[in-house]
Amino acid sequence: MDPPPKSWSIHTRSEIVAKYEVMERVGSGAYADVYRGRRLSDGLTVALKEIHDYQSAFREIDALQLLQGSPNVVVLHEYFWRDDEDAVLVLEFLKTDLATVIADAAKANQPLPVGELKRWMIQILSGVDACHSHMVLHRDLKPSNLLISEHGLLKIADFGQARILTEPGFDASNNHEEYSRVLNDNDNKDTITDTHYGNATCTTSEIDRKEEEEEKELGSFTSCVGTRWFRAPELLYGSRDYGLEVDLWSLGCIFAELLTLQPLFPGTADIDQLSRIIGVLGNLDERAWVGCSKLPDYGIISFTKVENPAGVEACLPNRSPDEVALVKRLVCYDPAKRATAMELLHDKYFSEVPLPVPVSELRVPLTRKGLDEDSPGGWGYLDEMGSDSDFDEFGPLNITRTGYCINIVERIILYGHYIMSIESE
Repeated sequence: MDPPPKSWSIHTRSEIVAKYEVMERVGSGAYADVYRGRRLSDGLTVALKEIHDYQSAFREIDALQLLQGSPNVVVLHEYFWRDDEDAVLVLEFLKTDLATVIADAAKANQPLPVGELKRWMIQILSGVDACHSHMVLHRDLKPSNLLISEHGLLKIADFGQARILTEPGFDASNNHEEYSRVLNDNDNKDTITDTHYGNATCTTSEIDRKEEEEEKELGSFTSCVGTRWFRAPELLYGSRDYGLEVDLWSLGCIFAELLTLQPLFPGTADIDQLSRIIGVLGNLDERAWVGCSKLPDYGIISFTKVENPAGVEACLPNRSPDEVALVKRLVCYDPAKRATAMELLHDKYFSEVPLPVPVSELRVPLTRKGLDEDSPGGWGYLDEMGSDSDFDEFGPLNITRTGYCINIVERIILYGHYIMSIESE
């Protein structure tokens, strides 16, 4: 459903300016613009997120309402929505993010102290556990979507790609047991004001169910989600049948970046991304993950067999065995073997010295400036999405790569093969 053309501005919407002073724009993307605002009743600084995409707005509102009260998830104060205008979400304003923490440390060429690393990791795990305990699949976890308050409190944000896995037909038995529960504790939760006008009578859950039916016609969820550097192999191979485990892969990539101050798999395209993963983890075959050959794009492209994969250890030089083990429990081919956030919260790594520092002792950048791959990052930016996979257009072609990193010449060759196959039909 495409939103109607707009001839208005957030600055002129009476229901908003009656309660908030709209200040400078702090972020902009294809699907959302974010402004700093001030609540007139008490002077509280807020973020006003204007979402231009209907489905993204419904998803974010649904997820944030369900997660309201979770300390490591961004707070939704209220939202405004008319049937002829974009949704505007009023969120707590957080000045910086984990991408900036990493960028500042990298610029100073100073690894993060282990005590600080552990506290950042614990906060991330706590936020992901809250999401997964409520069966919220985020689908776009990355450093720039982990916002940080001036006091060091980390919060997961940008739920525009999230799905709530409680619709009819969802098989919870395919997921880890501790994530099969839905929490109903409403204590200490802020009240959400649903400010709807006009004829907008369809609830968020109804819209999500309609979209779910459309996705199931294509084979469940879309694989075109998330940011490439943090995208699980099953998504890169076009899977539409996946669950909470794709977030766990992203979590492993984030932890590796915290440890090294460099992205773990900085692919330039989906094929290059897979090549980098295979170069580290080894060949993806039935021995590594039973059932992987059934992935939609598995037979479309093949890679030269890797005789001596680098291994996760090589990507984490000078890190302790416990830190390497932590990442390896997340960055593995078989989704069923990835450790849950709750399991990792009980890992001995976090209870051994040096202990995690208190949140108040974390060093917090004053402003945001860290950006990650193929997204401008920041408040509510949503990635531009093309096809679900780089491989969609190639049909049954089986192309063998001989190098490690794909380059522009290889891309031209791939598309050339595709064009020739069409002309020959």
